[in-house]
Amino acid sequence: MTNNKRKNQGNKNKEVTMKPSNEKDTPIQDYEDDDIEEMQEADLKKLIRTLRSSQKQILELQKSLMDKIENLSHENEILRRNQNETKQLVQQETGIVTEVKNSIDQMKNTIESLTNRMGEAEERISDLEDREQERIQSDQRKEEEIRNLKHIVGDLQDTIKKPNIRVLGVPEGMEREKGLEGLFSEILAENFPGLEKVREILVQEAHRTPNKHDQKRSSPRHVVIKLSTVKHKEKILKCAREKRQITLRGSPIRLTADFSSETLQARREWRDIAQVLREKNCQPRILYPAKLSFVNEGEIKTFHSKQKLKEFVATRPALQKMLKDVLHTETQKHGHQYERR
Repeated sequence: MTNNKRKNQGNKNKEVTMKPSNEKDTPIQDYEDDDIEEMQEADLKKLIRTLRSSQKQILELQKSLMDKIENLSHENEILRRNQNETKQLVQQETGIVTEVKNSIDQMKNTIESLTNRMGEAEERISDLEDREQERIQSDQRKEEEIRNLKHIVGDLQDTIKKPNIRVLGVPEGMEREKGLEGLFSEILAENFPGLEKVREILVQEAHRTPNKHDQKRSSPRHVVIKLSTVKHKEKILKCAREKRQITLRGSPIRLTADFSSETLQARREWRDIAQVLREKNCQPRILYPAKLSFVNEGEIKTFHSKQKLKEFVATRPALQKMLKDVLHTETQKHGHQYERR
C-alpha cells in the first residue's frame, strides 16, 4: 500500500517536474533528496544524461568563452603593440618634424644672414660703382682739361711761332762762315731774287733745334728763322710753294711753317688722306694750323677734324668710295692706340 502511494506520488511529481526530452533548452530543476530516492532508475538515467548534456554545453560554453577571452586578449595585445608602435612612430615623426622645423629655422636664419650680407655687399658694390663712376668722370674731366690745356699751349706756341719759318736739310756746320741769318739771306737770294732785295724782311732770331747735336743722328737739325712779321713769313712760304724746288748751294732743302709738336702731329694725320685726294686731282691743302682743304664737286671744303670729314663723306657716295680704304685704316690705327692705353 505504501509502495503504491509512493509510485503514484512519483508519477505525479514526474508529471509536474519533468518535461519532454525533446526540449533541449529546458532548464534543470533542483531535486530534493527524497524526490531523487522516489525516482525510478530510468528517470535517474535520463536525469544523469540531461545533467551530462548540460555539463557538456557548459564546458563548450566555457571553452567558447575562454577562446573569446583569449582572442580578445590576443587582440588587446595586438592593439597594445599597435598603440606602442603608433606611439613610437608618432614620437619618431614628432622628432623628425622637430628636426625639420629646426633645420627650416636654421635655413631661415642662414638665408636671412645671407640676405643681409648680400644687401651689405650690394651696398658696397653700389658705393664702389659710384666711386668708380666718379673716378671715371673725374678722369674724363682731367683728360678734357689736359686736352684743353694742350690746345691752349699749342695755340700759344703756334702764336709765338707764327712768324717763324723752319728750314729742313741744311747740313751741320754750314753756318760757321755766315751764321744762320746769312744762310737764310743766301737761300732767299738763290731762290727768290725779288724778295732778297726787300729790306722790310728782317730776321729777328735764328737757331737750330734741338739745341744739342746728336752725333748718332743721320739727318741735320732743323733751322728755325724768326721773322719780324707773319706777313713776310706767309709771303716767303707762298713763293716756296710756287717754286716747289728750293735749294741751298744747289742742294735741295725745304721751307715750312714752324708749328708746335701737337699741331705738327695733327697736320701729319692728314697726310694719307691728302695723298689720296691729290691722286684724284682734288687739290688738297693743309691749312694753318691743321685743317684739310680740298675741292669736291666744284666747291672748296674745309675740315678741322676727321670726324667732321667722315660725316661729310657719308653723304657723298663717290667721295666715300674714294676714301673708304684710308679712313678704315685710320680707324684701325686709333683703335690700336686706344687698346695700348
